Amino acid sequence: MLNVSDPAFWSRLQFGFTLTYHYLFPQLTMGLAWFLVYWKWRALRTGDERYHVAAQFWAKIFGLNFAVGVVTGIPMEFQFGTNWAGFSRYAGAVVGQTLAMEGMFAFFMESAFVGVFIWGEKRLGPRVHFLTALLVATGSWLSGYFILVTNAFMQHPVGYHIEADGTLGIASLSAYLLNPWAFVQFAHNQCAALVTGSFVVTSVGAFYTLRGLHPTQSKIYLRAGTLVGLFASLLVAFPTGDQQAKMVGRHQEVTLAAMEGKFKGSDEAGVALIGQPNVEAQRLDNAIEVPGALSFLAYGSFGSYVHGLDEYPQNVWPDNIELLYYAFHLMITLGTIFIFVMAYANFRRWRGKLDTDRWLLWVLLLAFPFPYIANTLGWMTTELGRQPWLIYNLFHTGDGYSKVVSNGDTIFTLIGFTGLYFVLGLLFLGLTGRELAFGPDYEIPSNGKELVE
Repeated sequence: MLNVSDPAFWSRLQFGFTLTYHYLFPQLTMGLAWFLVYWKWRALRTGDERYHVAAQFWAKIFGLNFAVGVVTGIPMEFQFGTNWAGFSRYAGAVVGQTLAMEGMFAFFMESAFVGVFIWGEKRLGPRVHFLTALLVATGSWLSGYFILVTNAFMQHPVGYHIEADGTLGIASLSAYLLNPWAFVQFAHNQCAALVTGSFVVTSVGAFYTLRGLHPTQSKIYLRAGTLVGLFASLLVAFPTGDQQAKMVGRHQEVTLAAMEGKFKGSDEAGVALIGQPNVEAQRLDNAIEVPGALSFLAYGSFGSYVHGLDEYPQNVWPDNIELLYYAFHLMITLGTIFIFVMAYANFRRWRGKLDTDRWLLWVLLLAFPFPYIANTLGWMTTELGRQPWLIYNLFHTGDGYSKVVSNGDTIFTLIGFTGLYFVLGLLFLGLTGRELAFGPDYEIPSNGKELVE
């Protein structure tokens, strides 16, 4: 169980805080990147200035978001040496491979072409400028893949061997890079990033529509945002979310039991719609379940047996079952709501009534923070579920933190990060708000016609 006097607790809290804050920005970067590619492609193919303006406007938001993401990501790299020296010594020869690849290949490509994309259009011409947008998007997603391969190794270690000194080394680079867990996690994570991007684009379109501003651009944002949002929300649930659940069921059975508050194994195990995990009594209080649903989600059959926590020693249980359970179920609830909201928005748009449905526009405007919350809950589920291991079944979390760093040092730097990130957040919101207030640089005069695709 968690112990606030344990140095590992504060190192985990510090890393969890910096990671959670940092990931607010990459998820939008990855979610927006392909919108930019699409609008640049449309502008290049049709010569329609509206799509060129959309790409220009969102490139500014993308650039601001990317810059803050870079700044907030730097402290995480240092924490491997300062707070997690034990983990770095044990697994650095493995996880360092993909962290280096991310920096040398993906990040450099993305960061180099972001500047070219934002400021170099006049020198490059339309075709080369479209290519830079494609390279930016590719770099952002490639960066995500390398990071997720690192995390996938911690969830499901493959392609390693144990050296003579007890540390890990690479036995097969291809097995490590092509970890099946990484493929599933990458697909799920990137679809979730697209959900974030689509909700942000839709929210801005709804804002301008409600204010009666930039009508041509707001139609483009609403159409692209709601359409991508629906498909991405569906893909998050199936097949990517379904495959992620099956991966957990095959390789982390105790995690699956904790995620569902399942203390006793059974056939035809149900998914809890409502319930409160009671760890002391080892039961799920006030449970309302869908019979057989968990068996089907985890193993593809309604009658499959799902293991319970009582089948494992308590020292391998996730150390915060309550938080894990609620994070998982809130994530699922929000994902379901996203599907219904975007499905209804697309229906209203198909009927030609989205622009005039003020209640729905307000919902779309105010909904943009919730994908951020859902993504955060998803990562909480992933990381809390792996505990008490840093590398599943290989290396305990308690062995990974730096023994020479005191609680006071860690708390002091955590307070410093909190203050710094608060200032960065205010700066980001101020600059982004200024761009949104200014709006697109160019607006095609309204001729009373609907936007036709």
